[in-house]
Formats: sequence, structure tokens, C-alpha cells
Amino acid sequence: MSEQDERPRIPPGQVVTRKFPVMTAGTPKVAPQEKWTLTVDGKVETPLQLTWSDFSKLPTQEFTVDIHCVTKWSKLDTVWRGVSLDVLLDLAKPLPEARYVSAVSDGDYSANLRTEDLVGGKAFVATHFDGQPLSEEHGGPARLVVPGLYFWKSAKWLRRLTLSEYDYKGFWEKLGYHNYGDPWKEQRYRG
Repeated sequence: MSEQDERPRIPPGQVVTRKFPVMTAGTPKVAPQEKWTLTVDGKVETPLQLTWSDFSKLPTQEFTVDIHCVTKWSKLDTVWRGVSLDVLLDLAKPLPEARYVSAVSDGDYSANLRTEDLVGGKAFVATHFDGQPLSEEHGGPARLVVPGLYFWKSAKWLRRLTLSEYDYKGFWEKLGYHNYGDPWKEQRYRG
């Protein structure tokens, strides 16, 4: 049994909500689908730049996951449709030194992540929520979803995944949020 299987479903300090609160840093100008691209670059053998049409041809699947916000709400059994990060990284072929990923979004938002937290079915790029195309307020046309970490790591309006040997702090991490963000360890803020 893994450590993840032994932990409680609701992380400490969280309250379950049925709503889907909208939390946003700023109000970016978001690219419409016809102008949207997703770039996967950095420490990879095969850099990618996918248009919406290219991305839509990749295999998708449904993901039912719990999500946890640093502001102490949790939403259980959320249903998404999207492309697993495993699919994207298999296409890009990360180099051995690619231990970190910077997820960059419209509006100069970014989140830093460890590559190991994105592979093995642990993360996906979502285009649908609850059977509907992802609304702009929740990160549409496409957002990263990393259910094992606080939701600020699940960058809305995703446009780029840059793999690196270095851990570059993201938007909230530069402002004092915890560098990793494990909800079960209540890693909300630095220190």
C-alpha cells in the first residue's frame, strides 16, 4: 500500500464544498481556441508547439479527482476530460536532467512543479469539466490539473510547459507560497 493510499481523503484544515469557487490572480487576456497553442519545450528531445486542432487529435480520457485549494476548500469527485501529461511528455521525450516543469499561462502566471508529480497518471491538461467545455473563468480553453497538489499548481489558461534541470519559482511561490504545496502536509506558505 502506498503512502497516498493511507492518507485521509480530505487533507487537514480543508472544508468540502459543492460549489466550484473561482480564484484568479489578475484578469488575463485569454487566447481563444483558434489562436491557442501549447508549447512543450526546454530539456526535451522533441520540442512541441500544438495548435488547438493538433491538441484535439491527441488521445483524451476522463479523470475523476478530488481538488484542494490553499484557501481551504476541497471539491470531491470532480469530473474532467483531457490529455494526460504522460501523452505530451512521451511526444516531447524529456531529457534525463528535466526534473522540473514551469507551467506558464496567459497573463504571465506560472507554477513550478517537479516532473515526477506530473507523470504516471498524476496530471493532465483539461479541456472539459463536468461534461462541458472548460469555461474561461475556470481556465478554458485548457488548464493543467495536478490533483495531488494544492490547486494553485494547476495553472489556468495553460500555454507552455518548459522542462528544466532547475526549479524556477512560479507566480505564487515568489510571493511566499510553499514551493511544493502538498495539501496533506498543509504546505500552504513558506516557513
